[in-house]
Amino acid sequence: MTEQPVGTVTTSTTAPMVAVTDLRHSFGSGERAVHALRGVSFSIGRGELTALKGRSGSGKTTLLNLVGGLDNPTGGSIALDGTELAGLDEEARLAMRRDRIGFVFQSFGLIPVLTAAENVGVPMRLRKVPSAQREERARTLLAMVGLADHADQRPGELSGGQQQRVAIARALANEPDLIIADEPTGQLDSETGRAIMQLLRAVVRSEGVTALVATHDPTLMELADRVIELQDGRIVEAAS
Repeated sequence: MTEQPVGTVTTSTTAPMVAVTDLRHSFGSGERAVHALRGVSFSIGRGELTALKGRSGSGKTTLLNLVGGLDNPTGGSIALDGTELAGLDEEARLAMRRDRIGFVFQSFGLIPVLTAAENVGVPMRLRKVPSAQREERARTLLAMVGLADHADQRPGELSGGQQQRVAIARALANEPDLIIADEPTGQLDSETGRAIMQLLRAVVRSEGVTALVATHDPTLMELADRVIELQDGRIVEAAS
């Protein structure tokens, strides 16, 4: 049996959806530099739900931003479905984020003046999907997340849990390969948070999408296929 490097998570999938190798990221330079990630390596297979845990400042959000192509690492590499992010120009990175990655944020990130269906349709507008097709898919996705009767309501008319369901539906709009979620239950009560976590688990199974979710919620850790723990920018634990 080949010994794995410290801080590396292995996967049984031969072609991982996400492959991170010796990833490093620092803010600032010299003696004042803050090293957010210190040689992180792991891979995630297609259709896996991976929970990323760690205290505030452990590097979770930095890691999500890098995997999502929102920022560039100081060192190391990230490949999504075999495509190295470092080899993409800004236009190609934008297309990757738009077409292949869905984002779910703690603060929901919905546009207040748009209805739930219109919010779900925003990513499809960016891809210039025809109106009728866009509206049909938006309503299909809202039904999937249990909001078929709320399609015409605006965010201010929805509860926090309902808003996060809309956000999940929006993340699925362009049929992404990967969902990245940063503390998706951070603003929700425990019961609502559990429902959202169960929904994410169901979505991963039904849609065959891969998910990387930063969370403090033990519910998701129970539902996840694996848990990766970060501490001071390093992986300290990985459990299936």
